[in-house]
Amino acid sequence: MTPTPTAARHLVRPDIAALDGYVPGEQPQGGDWIKLNTNENPYAPSPAVARALAAAAAGRTLAKYPDPLATVFRRRAAEVLGIDPDWILCGNGSDDLLTILVRAFVGAGECLRMPYPSYILYRTLAGIQGAECDEFRYARDWSLADGFAAPRTASGADVKLAIIANPNSPSGTLLPPARIRELADRLPCALVVDEAYGDFADTHCLDLVKENERVIVTRSFSKSYALAGLRFGFAVAQPHVVEQLLKVKDSYNCDALSIAAATAAIDDQAWLTDNRAKIVATRRRLTDAMRGLGYDAVDSQANFVWCTHPERPHRPVYEALKQRGILIRFMNYAGWGDGLRITVGTDDEIDAFLSVMKTI
Repeated sequence: MTPTPTAARHLVRPDIAALDGYVPGEQPQGGDWIKLNTNENPYAPSPAVARALAAAAAGRTLAKYPDPLATVFRRRAAEVLGIDPDWILCGNGSDDLLTILVRAFVGAGECLRMPYPSYILYRTLAGIQGAECDEFRYARDWSLADGFAAPRTASGADVKLAIIANPNSPSGTLLPPARIRELADRLPCALVVDEAYGDFADTHCLDLVKENERVIVTRSFSKSYALAGLRFGFAVAQPHVVEQLLKVKDSYNCDALSIAAATAAIDDQAWLTDNRAKIVATRRRLTDAMRGLGYDAVDSQANFVWCTHPERPHRPVYEALKQRGILIRFMNYAGWGDGLRITVGTDDEIDAFLSVMKTI
C-alpha cells in the first residue's frame, strides 16, 4: 500500500508541515550544461587539494572518526587570518554554521532578523526553530536603514539574532565595515555577517569580530576555493562564543576528507589570488556586456551579477537560455520584484551565454 502524500504532515510538528522548505538552485546530473545558476567557482581547485585528498584516503584514516574540532585546519587558517585557532569554528559548509548559529541564539517564539531580499535559507532556519523571521527591506539602492538595528519587531518581539549576507545575494552589493559596525553597536543581539562571497569583495568584517563579541563572521569554501562539492566552511567569533557554539554542533560535522582538502586549499593563497583576479575581470566584462544589452546590472562584489530590465520580462529569458543548455537563476521576491542572477563562469562560458543573449 502506498501512503498518501498528506499522511506525513500529521506526523511532524504543525509549523514544519506549514513550512516552505528551502529549494536549492537546479543541479542537473547529466547533459552538457553551462551552469551559471548556483555561484560555483568555474575553475578546478588548487592542485594541492587533490594531493591532500589522496593522502587522507590512504591507510586507515577513513576507518576512524575525524577530528571533531578540525584542529589542523584551524591552525593553518589562524595563521592566514592573523587570529588564534580558538577563534574558529568549522562546519559542513557555511549552511551548517548558519544552522548552528540559529539553533544557539533563537528559540521557539523568538525572532531572527534578516534583510530582504537576501539569502532565503535564513527564513527557513527560523521556521525550523519555530521562530519568527523579521524581514527588513533594503532600500532600492541596496542600503540598509538604521531601523534594522531596532531591538524589537513591529509586533513587539525581541530580536535574538540578526544575519546580514555581505556581499548580499542576489544583489552582490556590500555594506562597508563601518556600516556593519554601526549596526552591530546598536543591535541588542549577535550579528552574523555571512561572508560566503567575501573573498571576491574589496573589504571584509573579520576585524569587527575582535572589536565586538556580538559580531560573528561565516565563510564558505564553496565559492572562492572551488570546493562546493566537498562542503566545508568556518565561522570566526570570540573564543567564549565559539565555546558555546561547540555545544550545538554535530559531534563530527566535518569529515576527514573535507578537513584535509580545506587545509590544503587555504594553504595555497597564491592560487586564491590568481583565481580571484580571473573572476573579478570576467565579472567586469559580464557587467558591461549586460548593460550594453539594456539591462540594469548592479556593481557586484561577489562572483555573480544581478540584472533587471526596465521593459522586458525576465522569466522568458531564463527559459529560453535553459532550452539552449544554459542555466542562470530567475529569482522573484514578493513585494520587491524579479530579476536574473548570473554566476561568473569562465570566459568561454560567458562568451557562450552572451552570444545566446544577443539572439533572444
